[in-house]
Amino acid sequence: MVDLADPKEWTENAVGRGSARLAGVLFDVDGTLVDSNDAHARAWVEALKEFGHDVPFARVRRLIGMGGDKLLAETAGIDAESDEGKAIQKRRLEIFTERYLPHLSPCRGARALVQRIRADGLTIVVASSAKADELRPLLERAQVAELIDDTTSSDDAPRSKPDPDIVRAALRRGELSAERAVMIGDTPYDIEAAARSGVAVIALRCGGWDDDGLRGALAIYDDPQHLLEHYDSSPLGAR
Repeated sequence: MVDLADPKEWTENAVGRGSARLAGVLFDVDGTLVDSNDAHARAWVEALKEFGHDVPFARVRRLIGMGGDKLLAETAGIDAESDEGKAIQKRRLEIFTERYLPHLSPCRGARALVQRIRADGLTIVVASSAKADELRPLLERAQVAELIDDTTSSDDAPRSKPDPDIVRAALRRGELSAERAVMIGDTPYDIEAAARSGVAVIALRCGGWDDDGLRGALAIYDDPQHLLEHYDSSPLGAR
């Protein structure tokens, strides 16, 4: 794990292994491009409470970034495929969409960073644990929807993060090899999913995790703007 370290270390350890050159970027969305992690946690807490499960916000918050199926099992011991699990997930989406989504803001520099990556000719694919029907609105709130080449969501993978299925699906969708891609995310679940797919990760602190929680990332920045400000010396520019 490095923070604004020597680009030589990046090229030796991950991006551009051998003669391969970076060809694409996989983006997480929540907490990476749009400031939504707290909102997701609140929606889960409220939905769970409506069904009789009083789960503290802090407990839910640290699980945001993994799939909702795993979060349900971890917080309340509920099978996501059970009738109760499906009802809670449906209510969570309703609460999030109605109460929180309209008020979300992009993470600082999100659009400018995506524009810079696109201008460099790199393929951009979203690799998110969000459901497909909420992914487009999230990208719109992040102000990047029209800049994304393709997307994958939890609907495209049998197992959610931190399992590697979504990252692998994004690689296939973008016709990218793991060695020629890098993922930008904000949680330990992004890092684990990418690592299990052979993909290096640039981590952002704006999702609420500290550097210890983001251990295993190739490099760590405060937010998209911070990465953009150091773009040429970052793993994105060192290629």
